[in-house]
Formats: sequence, C-alpha cells, structure tokens
Amino acid sequence: MNYDDVIKSSKVVLVEFYASWCPHCQRMMPIVEQIKELLSGTVEIYQFDIDQNSAAADAVGAESVPTFIIYRDGKEVWRESGEMDGQVLLSKIQSFI
Repeated sequence: MNYDDVIKSSKVVLVEFYASWCPHCQRMMPIVEQIKELLSGTVEIYQFDIDQNSAAADAVGAESVPTFIIYRDGKEVWRESGEMDGQVLLSKIQSFI
C-alpha cells in the first residue's frame, strides 16, 4: 500500500512517523496503541519508521520524530511533532471524526 492509499484508507487517518532510536517515540508507542484500540473501526492509524520510509517522510516534510499527521478525506488537517499527552492526541483525532 503506498502512502497515497494509506491516507485515503478511511475518512480519518492518523499517521505517525517515528524512529526506533527515539526516546520520545518509545514513550508515545503505548499511547498510540491505546488510541488504536479505542478508535478501532473508526480511524485508521499507521506508523512509519522514518529510517525505513524516508521517501514518504521527505514527501510530507516530516523532519522530526515523532511527527503525527491527521488526514480527513485524504487531506492533511493537523500536524504536530514531539511527545504529547495521550488525551490531547485522542481529543485532536476525535475532533475530525
């Protein structure tokens, strides 16, 4: 599945660019997993390792990790980089559903 298909796979899609060596990304992993479970069937969530998906990261300008991007109907509607509170991220996603 290419990146274009990913962002159009559901009405609302969250994409996270992360790196295995990034401590902030590691702290966000369980939070993203929880959100995935909570929103299962409503929102598609994709995680891309920036080292293995550098072309996609470059294409969307994801320069720091973690970078979270929310797409609605295939269009970017929100973007934030860095560690954040899980409730903040969840609320942001829900605001686009």
